[in-house]
Amino acid sequence: MKAATLSEIKKELKHRDPEEIMQICLRLGRFKKDNKELLTYLLFDANDEEGYISSIKYEIDEMIEEINTSHLYYAKKGLQKINRNLNKYIRYSGNKQTEVEVLLHFARSIKDSGIAIHRSSVISNMYDRLLVKIKKALSSLHEDIQADYAYALEQL
Repeated sequence: MKAATLSEIKKELKHRDPEEIMQICLRLGRFKKDNKELLTYLLFDANDEEGYISSIKYEIDEMIEEINTSHLYYAKKGLQKINRNLNKYIRYSGNKQTEVEVLLHFARSIKDSGIAIHRSSVISNMYDRLLVKIKKALSSLHEDIQADYAYALEQL
């Protein structure tokens, strides 16, 4: 089955009544966890971006504490899992400032966690890519906001 383009879907949704659109959204939410998480963000968190950011930061802190630091292999796996979740949350938001704040907090948490970043090339590369990603997202923000975050980035 070939999927319709977004413009075709948009045109079709214009012709549907609100009750039918609600049923489509509920049915969409049943099929995949990502769809349900995106609907949750759009309905409950999109209006309160600061609350969304703080909940993500809290989740980062909890997940960092749960990482098994006895071996670098387990630490690497835990960091990769957190990174996957963060990328998903950032994609839901679509806001570059949210992306910068969340990634800065994650990088700061990694540094403060006591994980030997430079003893593992994989963790070191992951951390370096994280810093590059922060710089790239930072460059797309307004100059005043860039100055606020530039100092935090230099600390890392």
